Amino acid sequence: MAADSNFSIGRRMLVAQAGIALAAAAIRKGVRAANAPSSVMLQLSAYLAEAGNRPLPDDVVEKAKHHILDTFAAMVSGSLLAPGSAALQYARAGGGRGAATIVASTLTASPVEAAFVNAMLAQSDETDDSNEFSQSHPGCAIVPAAFAMAEQFGSDGNRFLRAVTLGYDIGPRVTISFGALDFRNKSHKSTHAIAEIFGSAAAAGCIAGLGAQQMRWLLDYTAQQSAGIGAWTRDTQHMEKAFVFAGMPAKNGVLSALLVHSGFTGIDDIFSGTDNYFLAYAPNANQDELIKDLGNRYEITRTNIKKWSVGSPIQAPLDAMDNIFRKRDVDPASVRSIVVRVAHTEARIVDNREIPDICLQHIVAIMLLDKTVSFQATHDKARMSDPDVLRVRIKVELIPSDELEALEPARHAIVEIALNDGTVLTDHVAHVRGTADNPMDRGEVARKATDLIEPVLGKANSTALIDKLMRLEKLNDLRGLRPLLQKT
Repeated sequence: MAADSNFSIGRRMLVAQAGIALAAAAIRKGVRAANAPSSVMLQLSAYLAEAGNRPLPDDVVEKAKHHILDTFAAMVSGSLLAPGSAALQYARAGGGRGAATIVASTLTASPVEAAFVNAMLAQSDETDDSNEFSQSHPGCAIVPAAFAMAEQFGSDGNRFLRAVTLGYDIGPRVTISFGALDFRNKSHKSTHAIAEIFGSAAAAGCIAGLGAQQMRWLLDYTAQQSAGIGAWTRDTQHMEKAFVFAGMPAKNGVLSALLVHSGFTGIDDIFSGTDNYFLAYAPNANQDELIKDLGNRYEITRTNIKKWSVGSPIQAPLDAMDNIFRKRDVDPASVRSIVVRVAHTEARIVDNREIPDICLQHIVAIMLLDKTVSFQATHDKARMSDPDVLRVRIKVELIPSDELEALEPARHAIVEIALNDGTVLTDHVAHVRGTADNPMDRGEVARKATDLIEPVLGKANSTALIDKLMRLEKLNDLRGLRPLLQKT
């Protein structure tokens, strides 16, 4: 009996152990299944990994050159403004040494710090580009991030072009998947910071040559660093705005790429599973937007280059006034009133702001007086108290429009200039100059860049830099740009 009992007990133990083993195997299988990358992540990470060697259509290459030039011009001109000056002082305090160029200075820094400082320079102002579909300013973060990494890795112009284009493709798609405009208005988070960190990380990872698995980890570390809240709109000095839109996302995006390149591993799919990024930020997002039309719809071709060095909501009103002035000479003394209608969401950004280049009433007054708006004029704060300007400014009325709000994110504007003799001059701008529906040509982009670069770096460097950037595919090493970007 004892033997039979021992046999029975042993048999039960074996059965129990087998059950435990089977259960453990099932758990491991379940864990693997739960943690396996989704089809969206697999497609996205493969696209990211292959982008560095994937040729771009000729028209996309041309458009990428325009945005790269426009962003470098913003960096150079930004060195003259308070956020840029503060960023340069930050670089000096850090010793100013490393493999990457600090634009418009004699300094260098690590790629992380160079990306931060150059991005701050690029968003010191309102000259940088914007993507209305994603509610972001891609270039001011993506181009500095890609440039810092390109210098670190000795990349050529072709890879740089592809990396920048990839950044524009990935970053904006993240906030597009959120439903960007509604998310911006209701979440209290910054769509700009979110789109730009993912764009910067994608571009940086492309330069580093990360594989598909590494790109999944890159997205993981990028999601963990994603930040930025809408309080930047209360910043009266453009300092915090430059940090949120550009400096922080560029720096964090480069850091993500360098961490993974150095051997950091992470979660295979931060976009799905327990406590994933989308649950934390936008539970109702449509993740299919992350991969929709990749390789066919290039977001860089849908991104706006500003004709005027002012906030995006003021672009259409200035275009409208320019159209009116092309048809008729308008003496400021003959003007009784100027009514400007824009969408509610645009009006609140530019209504009687303290900063000249994002104050609609002030800029409209300058446009009437000067018949144009130069970079110098948009940054002349003293003119905000000029009696001649104030006499015109008091005639300007900004009216938030329900009709134009319904057309968002397209930035329409209606301007009505009423003259003392009863004449009313009106223009409605539906397609702002520099947008995909009304793009600036190479000559216009180059002329804008010259206006921004030449006063800082001189005519010779300005001309040579523009020529180099317009022939980027011929450049063997991005490090060759440093002598043209720095002060002697």
